[in-house]
Amino acid sequence: MAIVDKPSDYFNTVLYTGNDTDNRTVSGVGFQPNFLWIKARNNADQHYLVDSVRGSTKVLHSDSTEAEATRVSAVKSFASDGFVLGQEAQVNRNSGTFVSWNWLGANGTASNSNGSITSTVSANTTSGCSIVKWSGSGSNATIGHGLGVAPSMVITKSTGGSSAWGVYHISLGNTKILFLDETGAVGTNVAYWNNTSPTSSVFTVGSDAAVNHSGNNMIAYCFAKKNGFSKFGQYTGNGSATDGTFIYTGFKVAFVITKSIGVEAWQVTDHVRDANVSPNFARLVPNLSDGENTNTTWAKVEKFSNGFKIGGNDSISNESGITYIYMAFAENPFVTSTDNGSIPATAR
Repeated sequence: MAIVDKPSDYFNTVLYTGNDTDNRTVSGVGFQPNFLWIKARNNADQHYLVDSVRGSTKVLHSDSTEAEATRVSAVKSFASDGFVLGQEAQVNRNSGTFVSWNWLGANGTASNSNGSITSTVSANTTSGCSIVKWSGSGSNATIGHGLGVAPSMVITKSTGGSSAWGVYHISLGNTKILFLDETGAVGTNVAYWNNTSPTSSVFTVGSDAAVNHSGNNMIAYCFAKKNGFSKFGQYTGNGSATDGTFIYTGFKVAFVITKSIGVEAWQVTDHVRDANVSPNFARLVPNLSDGENTNTTWAKVEKFSNGFKIGGNDSISNESGITYIYMAFAENPFVTSTDNGSIPATAR
């Protein structure tokens, strides 16, 4: 499998300070993003998720089951090096501090008829990221994703109705689900993924509204493992504050989401915010609108050249004996496409 030598060409984290100015351009992303996730750091504002398939003014919130809303004064458009904001306080409050996580999809969209329901897709096969839109049927169906390899993680949401955010994760398998907007434990039901794993061309959805809401448009964010860029897996917490669990990824992480398979919140960390609050750990919670919290006693995500380590005895990410799933994207690969030799799987 090819290695992504420069991860920042496909994913990047940008921090900015709001100024309540209309048509304000946030730059420094390094590309024109297709999937954009914004969160206020110093205020309890909702998470803002927008993408190029639905349009920049169509907003979903990971901390809510609400249907898609049109916000013409939030993200007004995508730009060649970032995005353009209006005066919506939740993304551009004067003196507010914000983080934006940005993914690159494809230049434009394509109709995909690989599944039993035709989908509209923006797929980047190099980075393994695709945005997929289809009309929900409320019955078992297959949906084309355009990646050419099976996605390891799929996040789904009904845009036209109130429903939970469904999460398929390769470590959970095709009978189980987590919900991005909830703290709930992993659920098991054939109505989610029809007990069928994604393939190189399609993912399967059942009848549940979280994955295939009848009569409503659906959106899915699909992610496939790519060497040097992304990895999806699980680990077992050890509760140690001095020698936490090490998770090998093959790259230095730029962004990590974790979730216990039990009743516990989601957690997201990135290398840019952590650097600004060192030695503390900067935590945001996708299922809550809470602002950013930093605390030296929490289980900190330590970043190494070939992975990350979870230290501390915090139930949200490192309780002893508890299983957690993760999604990680790279800052730098440990080896590049021109390197040879073995890759060590211990902390470096």
